[in-house]
Amino acid sequence: MPDLTPWETLKRTLLLDRSPWMRIFEDDVRLPDGRVIEGYLRLETSGYVMIVPVRPDAHIGLVRSYKRGVDGVDIQPPAGILEQGEDPLEAAKRELKEELGCVATTWYELGEVVLSGNYFAGYAHFFLATGCREIAEPDSGDLEEQEVVWLPLEEARRSWSEGGFRQVGAVAALGLAFQKIDKVGLE
Repeated sequence: MPDLTPWETLKRTLLLDRSPWMRIFEDDVRLPDGRVIEGYLRLETSGYVMIVPVRPDAHIGLVRSYKRGVDGVDIQPPAGILEQGEDPLEAAKRELKEELGCVATTWYELGEVVLSGNYFAGYAHFFLATGCREIAEPDSGDLEEQEVVWLPLEEARRSWSEGGFRQVGAVAALGLAFQKIDKVGLE
């Protein structure tokens, strides 16, 4: 049986600080077998929330915009970074209103995931919001122009299963939301 003892951090050096967006560290670590690895990288980013919003007519709200990491126009559920000390559910409600101009009647927490098992990169908090209704014009305040798209649930599910979403957060959030919808239904 392998030794599954956590690694021991011997030294951590900050290489790059672009707070609040990103910090990169170089760690010297001791493995359970005693070997020392120098310069193991750790990436820390602000946590974020991603919301899968569903209207009563079974349409899912998505945002189409240019994404620098993809270097192209992509589509994903609304999302945004957590402010310092902000509760993830409160952040999700804020982001839903900013990006889609919506409020929801029912919220489901779908889980929290680490973005990279080897390098960390922060946490993503996923939510399903049902009974969504538009109460205002979207006003995301983001750098990129955005287009709100409401897709029928089954069309979004088909696109998801055929690889139509390229960002890991979107793939995970939608998959968890589809599973939750199958279990509890929609309002």
